[in-house]
Parts: sequence; structure tokens; C-alpha cells
Amino acid sequence: MTQPARPSAPIHAVPDPTVSSAASTEVSLAGTSPAGSDAVEFVHRAWRAEAGELGNIRRELIAWIAPLGLSSEEVDDVVLAVDEATANVVEHAYGPDDPGSVELTLWTEPDALCIEITDHGSWNPTESAGRGIGLMQRMVGAVLIHVDDRGSKVLLRHPLPGAGGDGAGRHRVEGP
Repeated sequence: MTQPARPSAPIHAVPDPTVSSAASTEVSLAGTSPAGSDAVEFVHRAWRAEAGELGNIRRELIAWIAPLGLSSEEVDDVVLAVDEATANVVEHAYGPDDPGSVELTLWTEPDALCIEITDHGSWNPTESAGRGIGLMQRMVGAVLIHVDDRGSKVLLRHPLPGAGGDGAGRHRVEGP
């Protein structure tokens, strides 16, 4: 089984002047062993839960997953699934007087990319049911959602290249 290329040097958190000062960054590497090892890469980042931050989230996500060897279509799919989950946080998790935050935690396992989207709000449903969960399920291999009184978590899991047959387990619908 081929593994994604690992960075040759540890990743260090460096403040990004283009990101709002309210955002916090924590980036670490649990191991710096060569490619093919079972080292787990880990990234955690938080933004204000505001529509204006969604573009920043997408850009950073693309940079994080670029070294993993996903096809451009898979990158688009993962970014779309994360964008849907983070947009749901912006729209549903917090009231107008409590902007709150949205957190992304990203890690790799030997066969998968995992991304957890977390909020600490309470669900504020709209009047009509959306299509976001179905969209996320079509874009990535697995979607798990947990909601409780501490907020909500959405876990997206996407197979990495060479992990069991090029997207095995994907729930993607191809149309004409």
C-alpha cells in the first residue's frame, strides 16, 4: 500500500497576517519519520463562525491536503464537503449576538484523510430541510455527525490514494 508523501521537516505554526487576529492556529506533527510510516499528521485551526471566513477556510484546507496525492477532483470533493459543514456552522450553530467559532481538526491515518468540523453552539434549524448531509455523503467516503449540549461535530473521512481501490466506499453519484 502506498502512503502519501510526508513533509521532510516538522510543520511550525506561523501567524498568518491575512487571517483575522481572533483566529487561533495550532499545528503539530506527531512524527517526522519517512514516508510509508504510520506517523499521524495533525492540524487544528479555529476561525470566527462568519460567512467572510469561509474563503479563508477553503484556501487553508487546500494547502493542507495538497501534499496527500489526491486528484484535483478529490480535492474539490473534500473542499466542498468541508465548505458545506462549515457553512452550516455559520448559518445554524450560533445566534446573531453570539458569533462563536468553527474549528477544523485534520489528521491522516494510514489509509484515510480525516477532518472534524466542530462548533460549540446549539443547533438553530431552518424551516426547510437542507441537502447538505446528502451532499457531504456524496463527496467523501464517510460522514458521521454528533450533536449534544456542547455543540456539534461532523467527521468526514476520505480514502487516500492507494488505500483499497481508489475511493472505495465513496457515496458519489455520477450523472449524465
